[in-house]
Amino acid sequence: MSASDFEAQLVHLPDYFSSHVLLTLGAVAIGCLISLPLAFLALRKPTLRTLLLGAASIVQTIPGLALLALMVPLLGRIGVVPALVALVLYSMLPVLRNTVTGVQGVDAAVLEAARGIGMTDGQILTRVQIPLAAPMIVAGVRTAAVWTVGMATLSTPVGATSLGNYIFSGLQTQNTAAVVIGCVAAATLAIGLDGLIRLAQLAAERRDGRLTLASLLLLATLVGLSSAPVLGRWLRRDDAPHAIVGAKTFTEQYILADLISNRLRDAGFDVELREGLGSTVAFDALVTGDIDVYVDYSGTLWTNQMKRAEHAGDSPSLLAEMRSWLESNHGISLLGTLGFENAYALAMRRERADALGIANLSDLAERSRNLAIGADYEFFARPEWGAVRDRYAMMFREQRTFDSTLMYRAVVDGHVDVISAFSSDGRVSAFDLVVLEDPLQAFPPYDAVVLLSQRAARRPALVAALLPLIGSIDDARMRGANELVDVGGRSISEAAHSLEQDVRR
Repeated sequence: MSASDFEAQLVHLPDYFSSHVLLTLGAVAIGCLISLPLAFLALRKPTLRTLLLGAASIVQTIPGLALLALMVPLLGRIGVVPALVALVLYSMLPVLRNTVTGVQGVDAAVLEAARGIGMTDGQILTRVQIPLAAPMIVAGVRTAAVWTVGMATLSTPVGATSLGNYIFSGLQTQNTAAVVIGCVAAATLAIGLDGLIRLAQLAAERRDGRLTLASLLLLATLVGLSSAPVLGRWLRRDDAPHAIVGAKTFTEQYILADLISNRLRDAGFDVELREGLGSTVAFDALVTGDIDVYVDYSGTLWTNQMKRAEHAGDSPSLLAEMRSWLESNHGISLLGTLGFENAYALAMRRERADALGIANLSDLAERSRNLAIGADYEFFARPEWGAVRDRYAMMFREQRTFDSTLMYRAVVDGHVDVISAFSSDGRVSAFDLVVLEDPLQAFPPYDAVVLLSQRAARRPALVAALLPLIGSIDDARMRGANELVDVGGRSISEAAHSLEQDVRR
């Protein structure tokens, strides 16, 4: 890591940090507004109390990323809304539990004294139990805030900007500076919020109005500073047309999204990036208009979206049928192909393949019972894997899932024998991997295509800005750009600039 690596990443810090703060505080605030009345109601109804605490506990058992992912199909959109809903649900348990425990823990003698002077149950709750339980309630809010800061970093794959943008992109592109900045910023925010709410807790314990005022002022300052970048973006949108560019979760997608964003900015657009999206999430976001443009691959669309199991045929035929299907079923425009193919393929270390006499997928199938296969997060759940496995009758000893960056290192270090590689990935040649031939053509073609939402296709300036990209990037150029990042350690912007230079030639 060099100073320039950190400088390049720090440019994004105001945007990522402010979005993370607002997402966290919004979720905790809404969670408290829901949890506190429910807790007070549950105190009067023991059956409801058991039900609420049980439901909140169940939510906590769901992995954070899974809970966020569930919100996308349930709500039918990506971005802040599904992330906020998931975080609200996640924040409720400590507030519910601490409120119920705190109120129930008030000394019975105090309650008896309150009844002795004629207080009603409502007055006892609001004037005695809640004030005495306030430190415990605030402690629950404190716990909820720290938990939510951590979980909010997982909101990147559902399209919400957060400090997770640093972590997810840094892991994919092996950018240690990005990961470090994301982790340090998230930890700083968690410690800061914990201290701020601790101040409020002390104010409640001591019933100190000045401490209460200080904590509120500090909170208002944090919200104000975090809102400034967001307000700045909204004000800029008044002067320029807005465009949202999507990207999936691997290096090539980050590079292409940056390339597209730069071209749109040069054409006068105010561009927002939604990176780290899953294949289905990205496509659904384009359909709903949550993003305007992204790059997908013909084979992915053929199998995942069109649900076609039969052989895809040649690229021109597949693209023609796909263009018609996208337009008629979803109003999506296929602007064209970029000129290269990024095909799924199975790859092995050359020396391992030579030692076992494996040159193609048929050879691999014969020896698969004694071998281990590794793949990225999506591969084993995709129709392509099912088609390849069944057509070649493969039965591996072990299947392991990796982050796509770590997957290549796993096969190089011998943790697995074969991986699901990408044909345009520069690490294939850099690590001396051999891509196994597919004699039965189980994998479809994977031409990189630019897709436009219905709204984006009606904007001539946007279309004109992207048309020069069509047919301008061949396999070698894309592989070289990927290698710059994955092997050479260069930044995404540098790789995108190298492609832009090729396009302009």
